[in-house]
Amino acid sequence: MFRRRPSDTPDVLESEQSAPDAADADQPVRSSYTPPKSGPTPKRSEAEANRRGPYQAPADRKAASRQSRERERGDRTRRTQALQRGEEWALPKKDRGPVRALARDVVDSRRSLSEYYLVAVIPIFVLIFLPYASLKFAADALVVCILVIVAVEGYTVGRRVQRLANERYPGQDTRGVRLYAAMRETQMRRLRIPKPRVNPGDEI
Repeated sequence: MFRRRPSDTPDVLESEQSAPDAADADQPVRSSYTPPKSGPTPKRSEAEANRRGPYQAPADRKAASRQSRERERGDRTRRTQALQRGEEWALPKKDRGPVRALARDVVDSRRSLSEYYLVAVIPIFVLIFLPYASLKFAADALVVCILVIVAVEGYTVGRRVQRLANERYPGQDTRGVRLYAAMRETQMRRLRIPKPRVNPGDEI
Protein backbone atom coordinates (compact mmCIF):
# COMPACT_ATOMS: atom_id res chain seq x y z
CA MET A 1 0.00 0.00 0.00
CA PHE A 2 3.03 2.31 0.43
CA ARG A 3 4.24 1.80 -3.11
CA ARG A 4 4.17 4.63 -5.52
CA ARG A 5 2.80 4.32 -8.88
CA PRO A 6 5.27 4.32 -11.69
CA SER A 7 3.39 7.21 -13.23
CA ASP A 8 4.39 9.45 -10.29
CA THR A 9 8.11 9.25 -11.04
CA PRO A 10 8.17 11.51 -14.09
CA ASP A 11 6.18 14.17 -12.18
CA VAL A 12 8.72 14.17 -9.36
CA LEU A 13 11.59 14.47 -11.79
CA GLU A 14 9.90 17.33 -13.55
CA SER A 15 9.39 19.23 -10.31
CA GLU A 16 13.03 18.72 -9.33
CA GLN A 17 14.26 19.97 -12.71
CA SER A 18 12.01 23.04 -12.64
CA ALA A 19 13.18 24.07 -9.16
CA PRO A 20 16.65 25.29 -10.23
CA ASP A 21 15.07 27.16 -13.13
CA ALA A 22 12.82 29.04 -10.75
CA ALA A 23 15.74 29.79 -8.45
CA ASP A 24 17.70 31.14 -11.37
CA ALA A 25 14.83 33.38 -12.30
CA ASP A 26 14.91 34.96 -8.86
CA GLN A 27 18.62 35.89 -9.19
CA PRO A 28 19.31 39.50 -10.41
CA VAL A 29 20.59 39.79 -13.95
CA ARG A 30 24.12 41.33 -14.23
CA SER A 31 23.95 44.61 -16.07
CA SER A 32 27.42 44.37 -17.65
CA TYR A 33 30.13 41.90 -18.29
CA THR A 34 33.81 42.67 -17.78
CA PRO A 35 35.98 40.53 -19.99
CA PRO A 36 39.18 39.15 -18.50
CA LYS A 37 42.38 41.21 -19.00
CA SER A 38 44.47 40.06 -21.92
CA GLY A 39 47.70 40.91 -20.10
CA PRO A 40 49.28 42.97 -17.31
CA THR A 41 48.74 46.74 -17.20
CA PRO A 42 51.67 48.49 -18.97
CA LYS A 43 53.90 50.82 -16.98
CA ARG A 44 53.68 54.57 -17.46
CA SER A 45 57.05 54.76 -19.23
CA GLU A 46 56.01 51.99 -21.60
CA ALA A 47 52.72 53.72 -22.38
CA GLU A 48 54.51 57.01 -23.13
CA ALA A 49 56.99 55.18 -25.35
CA ASN A 50 54.12 53.58 -27.24
CA ARG A 51 52.52 56.97 -27.78
CA ARG A 52 55.73 58.43 -29.14
CA GLY A 53 56.14 55.51 -31.44
CA PRO A 54 58.57 52.63 -31.55
CA TYR A 55 62.20 53.52 -31.04
CA GLN A 56 64.41 52.43 -33.87
CA ALA A 57 67.72 51.37 -32.43
CA PRO A 58 70.69 52.16 -34.68
CA ALA A 59 71.90 49.20 -36.63
CA ASP A 60 75.59 49.91 -36.09
CA ARG A 61 78.02 52.45 -34.69
CA LYS A 62 77.96 54.52 -37.87
CA ALA A 63 74.17 54.89 -37.75
CA ALA A 64 74.32 55.78 -34.04
CA SER A 65 76.91 58.46 -34.76
CA ARG A 66 74.77 59.88 -37.55
CA GLN A 67 71.71 60.03 -35.29
CA SER A 68 73.76 61.76 -32.60
CA ARG A 69 75.03 64.38 -35.06
CA GLU A 70 71.51 65.04 -36.35
CA ARG A 71 70.21 65.43 -32.80
CA GLU A 72 73.02 67.84 -31.88
CA ARG A 73 72.45 69.81 -35.09
CA GLY A 74 68.75 70.15 -34.27
CA ASP A 75 69.57 71.30 -30.71
CA ARG A 76 72.01 73.93 -32.03
CA THR A 77 69.43 75.19 -34.53
CA ARG A 78 66.76 75.55 -31.85
CA ARG A 79 69.19 77.32 -29.52
CA THR A 80 70.35 79.70 -32.25
CA GLN A 81 66.79 80.62 -33.15
CA ALA A 82 65.92 81.15 -29.48
CA LEU A 83 69.05 83.31 -29.07
CA GLN A 84 68.08 85.50 -32.00
CA ARG A 85 64.58 85.92 -30.53
CA GLY A 86 66.09 86.91 -27.20
CA GLU A 87 64.67 84.06 -25.11
CA GLU A 88 66.22 84.17 -21.66
CA TRP A 89 67.25 80.49 -21.44
CA ALA A 90 69.30 80.68 -24.65
CA LEU A 91 71.13 83.94 -23.89
CA PRO A 92 74.74 84.05 -22.70
CA LYS A 93 75.24 85.20 -19.14
CA LYS A 94 76.35 88.68 -20.24
CA ASP A 95 73.02 89.26 -22.03
CA ARG A 96 70.65 88.00 -19.33
CA GLY A 97 68.49 90.04 -17.03
CA PRO A 98 66.02 92.91 -17.33
CA VAL A 99 68.74 95.57 -17.20
CA ARG A 100 70.54 94.18 -20.26
CA ALA A 101 67.22 93.80 -22.09
CA LEU A 102 66.47 97.46 -21.34
CA ALA A 103 69.91 98.46 -22.64
CA ARG A 104 69.28 96.61 -25.90
CA ASP A 105 65.89 98.26 -26.34
CA VAL A 106 67.31 101.73 -25.70
CA VAL A 107 70.11 101.21 -28.22
CA ASP A 108 67.82 99.66 -30.83
CA SER A 109 65.35 102.54 -30.57
CA ARG A 110 68.05 105.05 -31.60
CA ARG A 111 69.57 105.97 -34.92
CA SER A 112 73.31 106.51 -34.59
CA LEU A 113 76.42 106.95 -36.69
CA SER A 114 78.43 104.55 -34.56
CA GLU A 115 76.82 101.49 -36.13
CA TYR A 116 78.39 102.41 -39.47
CA TYR A 117 81.96 102.72 -38.25
CA LEU A 118 82.81 99.29 -39.69
CA VAL A 119 81.74 100.57 -43.10
CA ALA A 120 84.07 103.57 -42.72
CA VAL A 121 87.01 101.35 -41.81
CA ILE A 122 87.24 99.98 -45.34
CA PRO A 123 88.08 103.30 -47.09
CA ILE A 124 90.41 104.17 -44.22
CA PHE A 125 92.53 101.10 -44.91
CA VAL A 126 92.57 101.95 -48.59
CA LEU A 127 93.75 105.49 -47.91
CA ILE A 128 96.45 104.31 -45.50
CA PHE A 129 98.12 102.07 -48.06
CA LEU A 130 98.11 104.64 -50.87
CA PRO A 131 101.52 106.33 -51.43
CA TYR A 132 100.24 109.85 -50.90
CA ALA A 133 100.93 111.85 -47.79
CA SER A 134 97.81 113.97 -48.15
CA LEU A 135 95.59 110.89 -48.34
CA LYS A 136 97.23 109.40 -45.28
CA PHE A 137 96.55 112.66 -43.43
CA ALA A 138 92.90 112.44 -44.49
CA ALA A 139 92.75 108.85 -43.26
CA ASP A 140 94.16 109.88 -39.88
CA ALA A 141 91.64 112.71 -39.59
CA LEU A 142 88.81 110.33 -40.49
CA VAL A 143 89.92 107.87 -37.81
CA VAL A 144 89.93 110.63 -35.20
CA CYS A 145 86.43 111.73 -36.23
CA ILE A 146 85.11 108.18 -36.00
CA LEU A 147 86.61 107.67 -32.55
CA VAL A 148 85.11 110.93 -31.30
CA ILE A 149 81.66 110.03 -32.65
CA VAL A 150 81.77 106.54 -31.14
CA ALA A 151 82.93 107.87 -27.78
CA VAL A 152 80.29 110.63 -27.58
CA GLU A 153 77.40 108.43 -28.67
CA GLY A 154 78.55 105.59 -26.41
CA TYR A 155 78.73 107.90 -23.41
CA THR A 156 75.28 109.36 -24.18
CA VAL A 157 73.47 106.06 -24.61
CA GLY A 158 75.26 104.50 -21.63
CA ARG A 159 74.23 107.35 -19.37
CA ARG A 160 70.60 107.09 -20.50
CA VAL A 161 70.54 103.34 -19.94
CA GLN A 162 72.03 103.77 -16.47
CA ARG A 163 69.39 106.34 -15.52
CA LEU A 164 66.46 104.27 -16.81
CA ALA A 165 67.78 101.11 -15.13
CA ASN A 166 68.02 102.86 -11.76
CA GLU A 167 64.46 104.16 -12.14
CA ARG A 168 62.78 100.98 -13.38
CA TYR A 169 64.85 98.26 -11.74
CA PRO A 170 66.11 99.59 -8.41
CA GLY A 171 68.37 97.15 -6.67
CA GLN A 172 69.37 95.35 -9.86
CA ASP A 173 73.03 94.99 -10.73
CA THR A 174 73.96 97.62 -13.35
CA ARG A 175 77.72 97.06 -13.46
CA GLY A 176 79.04 97.16 -17.01
CA VAL A 177 75.70 98.15 -18.53
CA ARG A 178 77.13 101.38 -19.97
CA LEU A 179 79.87 99.56 -21.86
CA TYR A 180 77.36 96.91 -22.89
CA ALA A 181 75.10 99.55 -24.46
CA ALA A 182 78.02 101.35 -26.12
CA MET A 183 79.33 98.14 -27.68
CA ARG A 184 75.91 97.19 -29.03
CA GLU A 185 75.57 100.61 -30.62
CA THR A 186 78.74 100.03 -32.64
CA GLN A 187 77.17 96.95 -34.25
CA MET A 188 75.18 97.23 -37.44
CA ARG A 189 71.49 96.83 -36.71
CA ARG A 190 71.01 93.77 -38.91
CA LEU A 191 73.97 92.01 -37.28
CA ARG A 192 72.91 92.52 -33.67
CA ILE A 193 72.21 89.44 -31.56
CA PRO A 194 69.67 89.14 -30.02
CA LYS A 195 67.78 90.77 -32.86
CA PRO A 196 66.15 94.14 -32.13
CA ARG A 197 62.59 93.88 -30.87
CA VAL A 198 61.85 97.60 -31.17
CA ASN A 199 61.97 99.94 -34.15
CA PRO A 200 64.00 103.15 -34.41
CA GLY A 201 62.04 106.00 -32.88
CA ASP A 202 59.97 103.82 -30.50
CA GLU A 203 59.48 105.19 -27.02
CA ILE A 204 61.22 103.11 -24.34
